Amino acid sequence: MTTRVAAVALVALVVIAGAGASPSADPGVTATTVLVGGTVPLTGEAAAFGSVGPGAKAYFDYVNAKGGVNGRTVEYRYYDDAYNPAQTVLLTRRLVESDKVFAVFNSIGTANNLAIRDYLNAKSVPQLWVGDGSQSIGRSFARYPWTLGFLMSYRGEGNVYGKTLVKTRPKAKVAVLYENTELGRDMLTGLTRAVAGKGPKIVAKQSYEFTGADVSSQVALLKASGADTLMLFATPKFFLNAIRAAHNLGWKPQVYIASVSIEPTIMGIARLNARELTKGALSIAFLKNPNDPVWAKDPIVALYRTIMKKYNPTGRPTDVYNWYGMTTAWTMVETLRKAGKNLTRAGLLKAAQSLDTEANPFMLPGIRLKTSVTDYRPMEHVYLYRYDNKQWVKASGLLRAKG
Repeated sequence: MTTRVAAVALVALVVIAGAGASPSADPGVTATTVLVGGTVPLTGEAAAFGSVGPGAKAYFDYVNAKGGVNGRTVEYRYYDDAYNPAQTVLLTRRLVESDKVFAVFNSIGTANNLAIRDYLNAKSVPQLWVGDGSQSIGRSFARYPWTLGFLMSYRGEGNVYGKTLVKTRPKAKVAVLYENTELGRDMLTGLTRAVAGKGPKIVAKQSYEFTGADVSSQVALLKASGADTLMLFATPKFFLNAIRAAHNLGWKPQVYIASVSIEPTIMGIARLNARELTKGALSIAFLKNPNDPVWAKDPIVALYRTIMKKYNPTGRPTDVYNWYGMTTAWTMVETLRKAGKNLTRAGLLKAAQSLDTEANPFMLPGIRLKTSVTDYRPMEHVYLYRYDNKQWVKASGLLRAKG
């Protein structure tokens, strides 16, 4: 009798201990919460990108106030990796092994995401909607099925610029400043393939290291080539450095700017330093710009400002990286919704592999997010935009940007 009572008591303890747990065996999920995490550069050379973290968190907080996703609130925990891949590795291990996150989300940077990809795939941890558009992330789905990027293909972006030159300036002499990372190299590859044998000529190329301090010497060499077109495949710090150097040299080429560097505050600084070069500059876009008067009456812009005021009061609503953070957070919410109430990592991955929507309100009309088990590039179309020294103005219809 005593043995039977003890056995019943043990069963009761097990039931009580498990009462608050999720039916899922995966970490980071309870019956009422789901924990996701990632790294962003709040400090360091790429600190301009850092507000994607607070922007995403603000959107999750808004969703939580409305009841969450399938009855669960979404906790988003992000750490500052200063855009240093070594720190990204350490902090991602902390997220997985100490914090017990369900998934890694919204981590920023190509080198950073590549540095953690092997680890996360070995652990079968979803690495979703990360800030990268490299071939290494987008085309490695067979070997790394748990990793999906969010940005359009960097090769596709370069391809759009090349096709634009072929159509509008077939005699262009092109100089390229590119970051010696997959971001810059992929954009250069896309550009090179698009113009090959079709008129425009790449007459000079100069790379720079992300750890470098200045690109003035590279810009001087590019000017000496006689180029009349300048491609700046650079992150914000080096874009600003390059545009200032070109201005100081009295060089006035047609400028193309990598889309990672066209945030309005950054463009404002560039305009102050070289307004003759920023006027008429070209880039691509896939997000609405909440600062653009064309969207002044758009309901999502009003909602964005409300969310910022309530959930991210120290952030700047004019900072489009906050807007980008909400864009990716919306996408994560949609993925969690599709994954269903019985939330597992495998189910989340399946949902991410079958995304198909034009409903993301933060994106420009017509931009579709679509994936499959063999297509890990959610965005394949963009618009060309021209800077008029006040705003970015749409300069094309929908363009294919698949690399």
